[in-house]
Amino acid sequence: MVNEIMAPDLWIIATLCAATFQTIRFTLQKILADGNLSPLGATYSRFIFAAPLILLFSMFFLAATDVSLPNLESQFLLFAISGGLAQILATFCVILVFKSRNFAVGITLKKTEVILTAFVGLILIGEGVSTVSMSLICLGGLGVFFLSKKVSAVGRFNLSLLNKSAGYGLLSGLLFAISAVCYRSATLNVVSDLVYLRSGFTLLIVILSQSFLMTIWLALFEPGQIKLVWLERKKGFWVGATSLGGSFCWFTAFTLQNAAYVKAVGQIELIFSLLITTLFFKERILNREILGMLLIGISALGLILVV
Repeated sequence: MVNEIMAPDLWIIATLCAATFQTIRFTLQKILADGNLSPLGATYSRFIFAAPLILLFSMFFLAATDVSLPNLESQFLLFAISGGLAQILATFCVILVFKSRNFAVGITLKKTEVILTAFVGLILIGEGVSTVSMSLICLGGLGVFFLSKKVSAVGRFNLSLLNKSAGYGLLSGLLFAISAVCYRSATLNVVSDLVYLRSGFTLLIVILSQSFLMTIWLALFEPGQIKLVWLERKKGFWVGATSLGGSFCWFTAFTLQNAAYVKAVGQIELIFSLLITTLFFKERILNREILGMLLIGISALGLILVV
C-alpha cells in the first residue's frame, strides 16, 4: 500500500528532475559552444565526462548486488551503436542551433523529436498514425513555420523553412527520434527480466561507444578540440554529470509510469528554457517565437497523449 501511494509522486519528481538536468546540460553546452569549443567539441564534452561516471556507477551496482552482466541478442550492438551515432549527430545539430538562434528556440526545435517520432515509428516499426495524430503533427509544423521565419532588414518576413536554424532543429529532432527507437530496440535485445539492468546496461554501452568514436573522430579531424575540452573540464564535468543524471531520471520515471505521462510532464523543460533565456542569457524572445513554441508544445503534448 505504501509503494502504491509513493510511486506516482516518485515518477513525477523523477520527470521534473530529468527535465531540470536536461535544461542545465543544454545551458552548459551553450556556454561551452559560445567559448573556444567547436560544436563537435561541445558535443564531445557530454559523452566523455559521462563515461567514467557511468563506469563507476555500474561497478558499484554490480558490487552491491547479486546481479551479473546480462546476455545479449545478436542485434544489440547494431541498435546501440546506431542509436549512439544518431544521438551524437542530434546533439551536434542542437548546438549549431544555439549558435544561430536563441536558447529557448533551440530547445523547442529540438522538441520536434516528439512529433517526428510518429513518422520514425511508422517507417521503422510500422506504427500507424491516426487522423487526430496527423492533425497534431500539422499543428506542430505550423509552429515550426513561425519559428523559422526571419525578419529582413526592411522589416518583412523571409519565408525560411529552409534556413539553417530550422533545418538543424528539425534534423536534430529526427535524429533524436531515430536514436530513441534504436535504444528501445537495443534494450529489447538484452536478456534480463530486470528493467533497470536492461536500460542501464544499454546506457553503459552507448556512452562508452560514443566516447570512443568521438575521441577517434576529433583526434583525426579536430585534434586541438580534445585539449580544449580538457581545459574546460570543470564545466565539461557538469555537462557529463547532468547528462547522466538526466538519463537516469528519465529511466526511473519510465520505469514507474506510462511513457506518455512522463513525456507530457517533461514538457516543463520548455518553461525552464524560457526562464534561462530571459533571466540568465538576457536574450529577447519575439512574440511570434513564443507563438511557435506554444504551437509545438501543444502539438507534442497532444500527440504523445493520443498515440
